[in-house]
Amino acid sequence: MAYLGREPAYGAFERQSLTPDGSTTTFTLDYTVASTSSILVSVAGVLQEPNSAYTLASGGTQITFTGAPASGATVFLIYLGIAYEGAIVGQASFTSFNELNARAATDDRFLVYDLSAQEVKYIQTSNIVKSTVQRDYTGDGSTTTFTVSDGVTEDNLLVMNEGLVLLPGTDYTVSGTTLTLTTAPSPGDFIDIRELPA
Repeated sequence: MAYLGREPAYGAFERQSLTPDGSTTTFTLDYTVASTSSILVSVAGVLQEPNSAYTLASGGTQITFTGAPASGATVFLIYLGIAYEGAIVGQASFTSFNELNARAATDDRFLVYDLSAQEVKYIQTSNIVKSTVQRDYTGDGSTTTFTVSDGVTEDNLLVMNEGLVLLPGTDYTVSGTTLTLTTAPSPGDFIDIRELPA
């Protein structure tokens, strides 16, 4: 088959047929599209103008016609582009963009794109300078456990009670996300916990 311009090297455009009833104006799309110009829409052989004859609804999952296509009319659309939802590498779920609330292990790696070399590379976690996290608590005379980030060790914590630096392993221990003080701070004592870069 001959083409005007460059011949497609790969890929195919998806087609979807709609069944109009003369009154329905909104139809569900087979794919999520990013904009009205990402689809070609034909009603009874006539191409429809984006944003004039139709718009998108429900985040690009539905098409809404300005006027309901006539019952029995041939209505179809061609997908020129499908919305792509990216993911954050290192998250537990690719459908969620919540902040990762855990420290990466020293043998974990982060993917980065090197603009000068135009290639994807990885960086070992141990080569990344992490920021300091500060947590402030107030003593109540009985509480001895406090929350810290997962992966933090006694050696990269600075724990102070009313400005006095506590000794790791003697005055406090860490297990998972819990820091346990040997002695409960007095009521009103200011507890300053700083998670230092590993």
